[in-house]
Amino acid sequence: MHGAVPGQSSFFQDTTLVDLSDESAKKIATLQAKLNRKLGPEYISQRPGPGGGPKLTYAEGWKIINLANEVFGFNGWSSSVINLTTDFIDQNEQSQRYSVGVTAVVRITLRDGAFHEDVGYGLLENSKSKGAALDKCKKEAVTDAVKRALRNFGNLLGNCLYDKSYTQEVVKMKVPPVCLIRVSRLKRSND
Repeated sequence: MHGAVPGQSSFFQDTTLVDLSDESAKKIATLQAKLNRKLGPEYISQRPGPGGGPKLTYAEGWKIINLANEVFGFNGWSSSVINLTTDFIDQNEQSQRYSVGVTAVVRITLRDGAFHEDVGYGLLENSKSKGAALDKCKKEAVTDAVKRALRNFGNLLGNCLYDKSYTQEVVKMKVPPVCLIRVSRLKRSND
């Protein structure tokens, strides 16, 4: 779902452009230019696909949240869990282990009221503890929904990962190594 909070102004109203000051138009253009950029290789991870299928390319939740803070400001956006549903909790009678699935719907709202919503899913199979399985699945579902909702704002927040030709090329790029000299200097100065 996309839109603006009722009662708040929106960039578009009934398909006609709202008159903007030059300063506002410049801010929007700058923000749009940032959001149009694609993620660099340092933000992208891969893992094996389900059942040994092809690798899945993704961005970790904390990296996307950090990018959202950089783009919108730490106080320029917020997330709200709209719905959290436990889809199933199954217990295997023989092993006494649990399998759990949880769905989350999250809304990301910008300071101006514009928002996007999306769904995320968390799944854990064969857990010893029902509580631990529910905890892990809820967190996973919310993080997945946050990432999926943020991607609706543009390529920089993860939408570029849905472009298969882009992901095939970016995973081939070398990620610059962390500067160990800087890390060791920091460590020495903290001792």
